[in-house]
Amino acid sequence: MKLSNFQKKILRALGTYFAKTAVSILLKTCKITIHNQKMLQNLIQKKSNFIVVFWHGLMITGWYLHKDLNCAALVSKSKDGDLLANALKKWGYKVIRGSSHIGGSEALEDMIDLLNKKYSLALTPDGPTGPIYKMKAGAVVAAKKTGVPLLLLGIYNKRKIILNSWDKFEIPLPFSRIEVLYSEPIYINKDLDYNETSKMILYCENKLNKLQKDVKQLCLS
Repeated sequence: MKLSNFQKKILRALGTYFAKTAVSILLKTCKITIHNQKMLQNLIQKKSNFIVVFWHGLMITGWYLHKDLNCAALVSKSKDGDLLANALKKWGYKVIRGSSHIGGSEALEDMIDLLNKKYSLALTPDGPTGPIYKMKAGAVVAAKKTGVPLLLLGIYNKRKIILNSWDKFEIPLPFSRIEVLYSEPIYINKDLDYNETSKMILYCENKLNKLQKDVKQLCLS
């Protein structure tokens, strides 16, 4: 049976609604322990916006934790991105469409504009296509140009399904233990030159990977 455009829109809307609802119900069953949360709370109390980053494969927990916090998220312009964008909007996110490959410069301009309007950003710096655990420039450059602090977020799902995808996408199992660890805020000097900015990107990448190891130890200890 060939579906009409209207029918396709209805199915996409239903898929978005149930995906968002299912994830919310799933994560409410999990025991989520947040370490160093005061780093985020202090910024919120000061009415300071922020940029929080977590790896692409851990986006379910990362985006769930920052819903309804006046955040924007960067989502690719792919068809899969359409579904994700709609789900994020239902979590209260402002959605920017683009990636490092398609619409990258425009997306960076949009991120900077929203930061200047006091939105926060929740980003997956190795997305949308990898390489896995390798940080792209967008988050650091946006922090540098606006003076908004950067928070790195390590996430460990103790019990999960790991998909056979480039990002080793994780789906926490119901009632799983989830440990989350924030870094201290990182402020990027606006006067850094290209080489210094590249070193800062690598520094943040290494620090985020170290957070992942640390939060895993917290969960397994």
